[in-house]
Amino acid sequence: MNVVIANRQRTKKINARQLKKIVRALFGELNIQEAELGIHLVGAREMARVNEAFLQHEGATDVITFDNDESGSPAGGAHGVTRPTIHGELFICVDVAVTQAKEFKSSWQAEVVRYVVHGVLHLLGYDDLKPQLRRKMKREENRLVRRLTGKFSFAELSRAVKMSS
Repeated sequence: MNVVIANRQRTKKINARQLKKIVRALFGELNIQEAELGIHLVGAREMARVNEAFLQHEGATDVITFDNDESGSPAGGAHGVTRPTIHGELFICVDVAVTQAKEFKSSWQAEVVRYVVHGVLHLLGYDDLKPQLRRKMKREENRLVRRLTGKFSFAELSRAVKMSS
């Protein structure tokens, strides 16, 4: 399992070690045995550039997923292999998380976790383009966020890591 977190935004301080723990717990919930995942925490300006360059959409968005699996099939395969693997990158906009948290009466940390869950589900082959598929994905996303909420205090994502001397 390799999870690399690149914090390239200045809106909020993020405890990358805690985020990695949450991601690893997510992998456990999904029975993901092998993973190469890059998580890029970015600001609105960088997210807008990525969105425009790769999706031809204007403005910032919450999360963009890049599937780097070269096999061409969703992780886990068409027959639901019990040892799914993922290889991808997530771009997560912390500025959007702050805005969405106010709108949904949530915390920006919970929004960041939700975006990670959403992106990982995309890497597993979930789709949200059609209403029926979107509902199925949203149900799984909500289930996973609830499970992670029971295991972690998302507020710890904004706490600085104490360095031992």
